[in-house]
Amino acid sequence: MTCYCLQYTITAACRLANFFALMNTRVRKKLIQVARGRANQMTFQNLIYEAELGLNLDNSYEKSRLTEVIDEISEEEHSNGRPLLSALVSTKGIKNQGDNFFRLCERLGYGNWRELKKKPDFLEEQRKACREFWQDKKNFTAYL
Repeated sequence: MTCYCLQYTITAACRLANFFALMNTRVRKKLIQVARGRANQMTFQNLIYEAELGLNLDNSYEKSRLTEVIDEISEEEHSNGRPLLSALVSTKGIKNQGDNFFRLCERLGYGNWRELKKKPDFLEEQRKACREFWQDKKNFTAYL
């Protein structure tokens, strides 16, 4: 009985890990499309819909998992010298990014998150860097 439960737990964990890896890939590709397109940002809700994630933002676990995936993508991009794709994601009805984005920027060494949030040009510079980087065909071809 113990072996079966352990095997079931491991199988379930593997499926969940595969789902999150797939979600990471879909979100990254969608944000790169946004960076290459005319829109300069995308809401969480539109990201869920267009990347076909099937998540519910009213579910706190699903919302936090999506935020974690977006952060993971930006951390990976940053470690490879590329701009933060999370700068392109916004909360519907809010002009600026949420605190999570600025806290991520602080963890990555951009400065104090509260100070970054007060700088009106910081977010737009991040979005501009994403658009310029991903609209370059060489970058798109090499890093997609």
